[in-house]
Amino acid sequence: MTRKRYNPESITYQLSLITLPSRHLSLVIPHFPSLPHRPPFIFVRQVLRCEPGQLAECSARFAPDEPMFAGHFPGNPLVPGVIITEALAQTAGIAAASGFPEDERPFFLLSAIRAMKFLAAVRPEEEIFLRAEKLAQVGALWQFQTQARIGEKVVAEGQLVLNLTPEGASAGLE
Repeated sequence: MTRKRYNPESITYQLSLITLPSRHLSLVIPHFPSLPHRPPFIFVRQVLRCEPGQLAECSARFAPDEPMFAGHFPGNPLVPGVIITEALAQTAGIAAASGFPEDERPFFLLSAIRAMKFLAAVRPEEEIFLRAEKLAQVGALWQFQTQARIGEKVVAEGQLVLNLTPEGASAGLE
């Protein structure tokens, strides 16, 4: 694995790149300082827009040789709804954590999935546009309205609740 480090002094949305071998290509996966996730569980590929603490718009794309497509479904691969939901949760996590100073960013956990609907199938190599906008905050719970689109077509939507965990929950993550 090769990593480029981000500059913690910067207030821009910089990212580290982690290169993993793939059967047919060299897959470069971004690491976002706002997220504790690491490969192979990073689904957001790019932050397109961010209003710190309020909103994030990101994109995701899945290569046709990813292992999940061998079983979901052979000969007719579809991106699983749970993966789309996780990509939306990561988008919400970027929005939430970006509202804090980079060296003090808290750790958020997915606490609830509300009324998530899957309106159309998503295929490998389709670019998915992800949006998460904060609706409310009660104590440590942050509620987001989320939406995934392919072009102008909505493929998934619903609400996600993130829980701000106690200090130290992200200790040891690089």
